[in-house]
Amino acid sequence: MSPGEFDVEIIEAHHRLKADGPSGTALEIARRVCRIWDVDPDKAIQFGWYGKTGERPRGKIGISVIRGGSIVGKHTIIFSGAGEHIEFTHEAESKEAFARGAIKAALWVIGKKNGLYDMSNVLGIK
Repeated sequence: MSPGEFDVEIIEAHHRLKADGPSGTALEIARRVCRIWDVDPDKAIQFGWYGKTGERPRGKIGISVIRGGSIVGKHTIIFSGAGEHIEFTHEAESKEAFARGAIKAALWVIGKKNGLYDMSNVLGIK
């Protein structure tokens, strides 16, 4: 997949008390698409669409934020092409899923050298 072949939109939703946006997860998804496309995230990522924006520029990755109610966390990435689109959605139904990940990370880091790690290290992906 290359820039312009598919338009990419990321929609993330969280509870009304979340103080920041977009979420770190939404930003990381966008950054990973940028790495695949070999483009600069600072130039490719577009935070929402507002007003008379004109035609959508090729190679942009849109991020939209929703805050409301008690939504634990929902992230959808949409790849829209000519005559087709693909959507992937992850929805956390409770904070228990995040607690399990935190416990897994805590157990994984035992005995590791000092350094900066993220969940891709814990899960063995890059």
